Amino acid sequence: MKKSMLDILACPIDKHYPLELFELDARLEGGTANDTVIGDGILFCHKCSRFYPIVDEIPVMLPDELREMQSEIEFLQKWKNKLPDKVIKYGNPWHL
Repeated sequence: MKKSMLDILACPIDKHYPLELFELDARLEGGTANDTVIGDGILFCHKCSRFYPIVDEIPVMLPDELREMQSEIEFLQKWKNKLPDKVIKYGNPWHL
């Protein structure tokens, strides 16, 4: 996902904008910060405390009932040392 996509993304649950981005694996593909490509990361909604993983450059922004709990828990465990407590301990729909 290019960092510039933050300008158009909102939480699919409550439509809150803007979402907070936590870059876990990123690379610069141009001259500006908006040219940064996020390989892995988290989008976080401050209104409902939901997180949405970015996996292999794709933001996974599904409603709760369509999300895969086990794969997202594994994602959180993989990156727990780089993520803030508000995502790891209190993030919706599940947390560590």
